[in-house]
Formats: sequence, structure tokens, C-alpha cells
Amino acid sequence: MVLATLATHGPKHGHEIRRIAEITNVGEWGGVAVGALYRELRAMEGEGLVEAIRTEQVGRRPARTVYAITGEGHLELAMLRERAIRDVRWGPDELGVALTFAGRITDREELAEWLGARRDAMASAAAMLESERRRLVAKGYIDPFASAVIYRSQLHAEAEVRWHEDFAKTLAELPAESGDENIRDST
Repeated sequence: MVLATLATHGPKHGHEIRRIAEITNVGEWGGVAVGALYRELRAMEGEGLVEAIRTEQVGRRPARTVYAITGEGHLELAMLRERAIRDVRWGPDELGVALTFAGRITDREELAEWLGARRDAMASAAAMLESERRRLVAKGYIDPFASAVIYRSQLHAEAEVRWHEDFAKTLAELPAESGDENIRDST
């Protein structure tokens, strides 16, 4: 994110890069650790990917170091971009592990409540992503590429909502286990 920002927008100081990250909400949908930005800038400088080109001070504000991407940074950016596009990876699925290896579920009603709350959170996330994407486009903060990337995250959240709805039906259709008083007999 930092290298691409510098390559696209030219030299910036950390605060400007952080504002771009915050405006686009990349920490939420892209997994970018915005809080580690300054540490990462220093690490990239040490690796020769960016260089400090000047220090600016406006009024009483703290002095800010302006960074530019280097030739080595452009090569690294191209490699990272290619890897991110070509690699197909699935992340850890804690929910899948919890449901697959949970053992006997003694309170399906409680599980259904938890999953319902999770579904609602996913639906809210999808709605927030759609709203935020539309707002950023309307204000001219993001281009069609960035809009499409945020839309992809929205679709992921919407797919999770659909899965939760399907799984709720599956859970409701499972036969009651003996000794489970919390499951109502549907007959």
C-alpha cells in the first residue's frame, strides 16, 4: 500500500500516507496495519525501497519526513503486485475448524444465536462497505480500480451472509441428540 501510494501520488510524508489509508479504510478490507505505518516506512528505507527526500515543518506541527519510492521500490512493488494477483490462497478458517471439530454441540439454540449475531455483523459489514464505496467514489477519493476492490470485499461479506443463512437451515434440520433438552422437536 505504501509503495503503491508513493508510486501513484509521488513523494508523501507518513501522515499523508496514513490519511489515504484511513480515507480508503484499507485497514478494514485490506488487512493493512495502519498503526505500523511509520515503523514500516523506516524498515522500507533501510531496505532501500523508499528514501527520505526532505523534512517539512509547517507552523508548530512536528517536522515530517517526506518519502519517495526508489527504483528498487518500484521493482519490489511490481513483484508484490504480481504475487498478490497470481497467488490464490485461502486464509485460516477458525469458524470452519470450530464447527468441524467442536464435538457434541449441547446447546444448538445458543449456537444458532451466536451464528445469527455473526450473520448480522457480516450483513452490517457488507452494507458499510457498499455505503463507504459509494461515498468514496462520489467524493472522487478512489478510482474505479479501488472501487472494484472494495466491491470485492463487499461480495465476500455478502457470500458469508448467504452461507450463514444456509447453515442456519442445516442446523435447524439436524435431528436432536438424546439428552439435549435445548433442542425443540419439530414434529
